[in-house]
Amino acid sequence: MFVDNVTITVKAGNGGDGAVAFRHEKYVPKGGPAGGDGGNGGSVILKVDSGLRTLTDFRYRRHFKAAAGGAGMIKAMHGANAKDIYITVPPGTIVTDLDSGQVLGDLTQNEQELVVAQGGHGGRGNIHFANSRNTAPEVAENGTAGEQRALKLELQVLADVGLVGLPSVGKSTLLSTVTAAKPKIAAYHFTTLSPNLGMVQLDDGRDFVLADLPGLIAGASQGSGLGFQFLRHIERTRVILHLIEMDPNNGRDPVADYRQICQELNNYDSKILQRPQIIVATKMDLTGAQQCLANFKQELGSEVAEIYPISSVTHQGVQDLMRHTADVLAQLPSKATTKAATQESDEKIYHFAPDDKKELKVQRLDEHTYQVLSLRVSELLQRSNLDYQDGIMRFARKLQRLGVDDALIQAGAQTGDTVVIDDFEFEFM
Repeated sequence: MFVDNVTITVKAGNGGDGAVAFRHEKYVPKGGPAGGDGGNGGSVILKVDSGLRTLTDFRYRRHFKAAAGGAGMIKAMHGANAKDIYITVPPGTIVTDLDSGQVLGDLTQNEQELVVAQGGHGGRGNIHFANSRNTAPEVAENGTAGEQRALKLELQVLADVGLVGLPSVGKSTLLSTVTAAKPKIAAYHFTTLSPNLGMVQLDDGRDFVLADLPGLIAGASQGSGLGFQFLRHIERTRVILHLIEMDPNNGRDPVADYRQICQELNNYDSKILQRPQIIVATKMDLTGAQQCLANFKQELGSEVAEIYPISSVTHQGVQDLMRHTADVLAQLPSKATTKAATQESDEKIYHFAPDDKKELKVQRLDEHTYQVLSLRVSELLQRSNLDYQDGIMRFARKLQRLGVDDALIQAGAQTGDTVVIDDFEFEFM
């Protein structure tokens, strides 16, 4: 099954907690602090594997979690750093954060990597907090939490040329004629249920990737038929081969077919029609096809510059079409402009930092209860080890420096009132 759009959740590992410990070796009367640092949590990384073609593997596994870092130990021993986990994706995968809608990356090159969830940092042990005034501190930091994200993975196949047209106009037959691909071919509509790729190799050494896309019908850009879910794959192609059937007995008007497909492409993304489009008249081996083609040219007039008549059955005009397609490709930039890649610069730096950590709000819950809302304060609480008195006093001093005490007083808090920070409560003094 061809899968090109999935959602997954990723959770990086938490950092290990720093340790509170002291040296107790014999003959070391002034041992001092010896608590080690916690290890870093594992990150979740997407990595491109050129051997993959779909996102099918994600049908069976949607949740990925990296291991947490090890806690610090006695004798200043560092906790173990957790291993990163790698998730392989096919080239052409666009990664989007579901919560913010931000495009995190467009993975196109083999072995390309993207960190989608950064592992937490390990906390410092009490060996780092000794000073001349407190030579034996009972202070250590907890590790920070690893990032957690919900992601949308969207695959856009990487092809130089895309075949578009109504169902049964000969797209799969042409692909099987000019490449080694073996798409399903039958005498009924919608035999192609997913994009098929093939490599065209010409006698002069030139080559390019050709994609056969499921047939489009009227209303495809609004969700009708199978073509809608695969229209995204046209975005990456640099040249479009628009196939029009010249069978006089199929009961259709070639001109109406041509304009219908152009309208659907324009409705989906008007930029697609700005790319080179080669009109291909197919099934020219049928009786009456020449007259049908002549009528087609006469009615369109100057609307179409050149039309390439072919027959995939007799191979008439196929090599000329492929050579012309290679010539058009040679005159274009090496990369197609896509929705995801359209930006002011060729490079985009993705920031994983939260928006504004300095914002501080105090909300009154009832007459004697106040809640502190601040990303910075929440991170401070998370990193503070409150199992020791020294850790509690350090936490209180940090709160005062961040302006929490002043904000509570301005909000009307009195001595004895309850202060809530996340799931932690304490009495205001």
